[in-house]
Amino acid sequence: MNLEPQAPTLITCTPGPSYFGVADLHSHHISEVPDEKRTVNQHQLLVQTIEQAGTKAVNLQELQGHPNSVFTKDTAVCTPKGFIRVRMGLPSRESEEIWMAESLERIGIPCIGVIEAPGTVEGGDVILANDVAFIGQSSRTNSAGLQQLSLLLSSHGYEIRTTLVPSLFLHLGGAMTLLTPDTILCVNGLLPEWMFKGFQRIEVPHTGFISGNVIPLGERQVIADQSNTAAIKALQHHGFTVYPLDLSEFVKGTGGPSCMILQAID
Repeated sequence: MNLEPQAPTLITCTPGPSYFGVADLHSHHISEVPDEKRTVNQHQLLVQTIEQAGTKAVNLQELQGHPNSVFTKDTAVCTPKGFIRVRMGLPSRESEEIWMAESLERIGIPCIGVIEAPGTVEGGDVILANDVAFIGQSSRTNSAGLQQLSLLLSSHGYEIRTTLVPSLFLHLGGAMTLLTPDTILCVNGLLPEWMFKGFQRIEVPHTGFISGNVIPLGERQVIADQSNTAAIKALQHHGFTVYPLDLSEFVKGTGGPSCMILQAID
């Protein structure tokens, strides 16, 4: 599959009353109510860092009643040819995929496929790397969804590599991140070796559910949560410029840095 390089846009969502005022923590899979002032400041610094690194950011307003809409990564699968509308695996997140689909279409990105019931897919379980699609089966992405997504992506030229997501992680993206077209950050020993054929690996120990979760900004620049010291040290050792940010109020929502951005293609 030969795709022309295109400029990525990172889509974020401004946290608002739904995220600050979440009452039913369990149904939204949020561990602790975030502090409003800290959350706003952390999100503003994230967007500033993205833009200062030379990457375009599009900021959406949260979907009312959906605190997890701040985690835009999960709400679509974007390819250079368009996006696939997913079907959320957490019941309280239903409708976020429609909200994101409408947002993507407004900025001119076409829909190239839809995940249908009983399938569920969340974007955090999908990592596209050149012509390889890594897809994790998890509590949020079920077998039917994985099969549908595999067919859709293979029809667009992707080689499909699937794996069960270790129970230590909510999504595949907690355990691995594509850093450059041929380099992956991953947690040591938790994913099958064959998955990484053709890629270089930077391995880190498992220290938490976002151990392998960072935001690549291009030109060997990366955003990491400041608590993820093992990944920060490993990335710096391999010549990456790392921006350690305090994203603790989003970790309370059981999300890591890459959960907060959806990489779309203009």
